Amino acid sequence: MKKNQQKEPRRAEIQRKTKETEISIAINLDGEGKFEGSLGLPFFEHMLELFSAHSLIDINISGRGDLEVDWHHTVEDVGICFGKAFLTAIGDKKGIERYGSAFVPMEETLAHCVVDICDRPFLKFDVSYPRERVGNYDAELTEEFFRAVAMNARITLHFRLFYGTNLHHIHEALFKSAGLALRRALQHNPRIKSIPSTKGIL
Repeated sequence: MKKNQQKEPRRAEIQRKTKETEISIAINLDGEGKFEGSLGLPFFEHMLELFSAHSLIDINISGRGDLEVDWHHTVEDVGICFGKAFLTAIGDKKGIERYGSAFVPMEETLAHCVVDICDRPFLKFDVSYPRERVGNYDAELTEEFFRAVAMNARITLHFRLFYGTNLHHIHEALFKSAGLALRRALQHNPRIKSIPSTKGIL
C-alpha cells in the first residue's frame, strides 16, 4: 500500500494599506489554531483568537486603523484581508470536504454556522442582538467582519442565533461556530479524489 503523500501546508500572506487602515495578515489553514497579533481592539482580538483556536487556522496579524473615528474600517479590513488570504491559501480545493456545520452553545446562548467553500460568496446573518454594544465594540461589526470574509474568500456563510441574552456569549458562540464549521469544511477526505462538485469546478 502506498503511503499518502503529505500535502504542503495551505498558507498565505496579505497586506492592505488604505488611508484608513494598514493591515498585515499571515494564515496557515493547516495550523494548530495559534493566534498572534494586536490591532488595538481587545474584544475583537479575543474573538479572532477564539475563531483561530476552533478553526485550527494559525493567524498572525498586525496593523492599525483610524480607531479615533470608528472601529468599522479596521474590523472590515481585517475581514477583507483574512478572506483574500483564505482564497489564496485554499488552492485548488481538491479533496476537501467543502461543507461544514457547527452548533455552539455558550450557557444560555445557542448559535449555528454553516459554510460552503464554493466560489459563490454569500452571507446570511440571522442574528438579533439584545443590545447594541459590548464594551466599546459595536455588535453590528461582527456581521460586517463575516460579510467581508465571505465576499473575499468567495465562500457562503450562514449564521443563525437561536437564542441568547448575554452579548459576550452571543459573539463568542458566533465566532466559535464559524471556526468549527470552517475546520470541518477544510478537512481533506482521502475518498474525495478531485474537486468536491459534480460540475468539476468550484
